[in-house]
Amino acid sequence: MSGFQAWLSQLQLDYLWQMLITAASCVLCISFHETCHGLMAYWLGDPTAKRAGRLTLNPLKHIDLVGLFVLAVAKFGWAKPVPVNMRNFRNPKAGMAITALAGPLGNVVLTAVCMMLNAVCVFYLVNFQMEWIFYLQQFFTYTAVLSAGLAVFNLFPIPPMDGSKILFALLPESQYYKLMRYERYGMIALMVLLLTGVLDAPLYFLRNGLIDGLSGLCSWPYDLLKVIYF
Repeated sequence: MSGFQAWLSQLQLDYLWQMLITAASCVLCISFHETCHGLMAYWLGDPTAKRAGRLTLNPLKHIDLVGLFVLAVAKFGWAKPVPVNMRNFRNPKAGMAITALAGPLGNVVLTAVCMMLNAVCVFYLVNFQMEWIFYLQQFFTYTAVLSAGLAVFNLFPIPPMDGSKILFALLPESQYYKLMRYERYGMIALMVLLLTGVLDAPLYFLRNGLIDGLSGLCSWPYDLLKVIYF
């Protein structure tokens, strides 16, 4: 029995728990991001994502393994793009831009929700020493950081990121469709920028700025619970 207990102690359960939190946070952030794209396209008249089964939080429908790995390691990443047929929009350019914006905005909302839930967890940890809440608090903290990172990363105007679709929508139609044809080559440039660390400083600055900006707005659950209990 002592040998079995020694084996268990070597498993480094804290490390395994951190890996589990990381994986769960990554798949939630990515799935929510892509579902927001699909829902917005559907609301604007394009059923392509719905027909492809992408209006779901099921991570198996959305995960790109490389993008998931990058998200877990660098806190910035991507998923399989939701299929969109812009010809189904009443205004194709505007519809594409709004659909692109829906993903990052969804992540901003998810970040805010997780920060509010984190405030609830912190209240119970500080005032009632409910140790099991610590694990929930870790999950919400990590998800907020990842979701904020996903939001700002996808707003960069580099194809095929969402920011490029928003920027292209401001261009004349002749230039818009010309640039869209070269969108697939942007991923090569994006990978080079990531691997060389060129984007690290602006991405971390914007992510931390978003979190700092939301922190004041999302701390109210702690104050509310303080009033209720004390």
